[in-house]
Amino acid sequence: MRYPVLGALRRSAKSSIMSAMARLLALLLLFAVGGAALAADEKMPHFASLRADEVNLRAGPGERYPVRWVYQRKGLPVEVTAEFDVWRKIRDSDGTEGWVHQRMLAAQRSVVIKDALRMLHAEPEAAAPIVARAEAGVVARLLECRAQWCEIETQGIKGWLQRNEVWGVFPDEAVP
Repeated sequence: MRYPVLGALRRSAKSSIMSAMARLLALLLLFAVGGAALAADEKMPHFASLRADEVNLRAGPGERYPVRWVYQRKGLPVEVTAEFDVWRKIRDSDGTEGWVHQRMLAAQRSVVIKDALRMLHAEPEAAAPIVARAEAGVVARLLECRAQWCEIETQGIKGWLQRNEVWGVFPDEAVP
């Protein structure tokens, strides 16, 4: 009588061990794939935008660090330069740096018009008709970039500017 029970226990134990190992392997693969996907999304440096109308810029990566600045401009482009846990070190177009919580950042791309009044063109060429003028400091949604031109949208108007007329996109970055 004991032999069938021991045999059943052995098969059951082997089955449990194999099942546990399969679950562990699946869990490890899930973390590996998930970690790779997270790392691919968080290339450094990269641009993002502020998700809220009010975002605290802190001196360090945590709530215990003092607030150095409060942004009050949803959609403002920022360059993410480092990460620590759920905190991201950012730099704005003026060069101000500090830390914000990752939930305060959005992947939606935006740019800010640099330095002076800029002409938005209907096509990505200097001879194209002008569709609008944008003042320095205007924040616009980044739609795409082709070579040295980027298409933006602000206040319902789309137009093309030269890449060097905006802040929020790298010189050679491909923006679909």
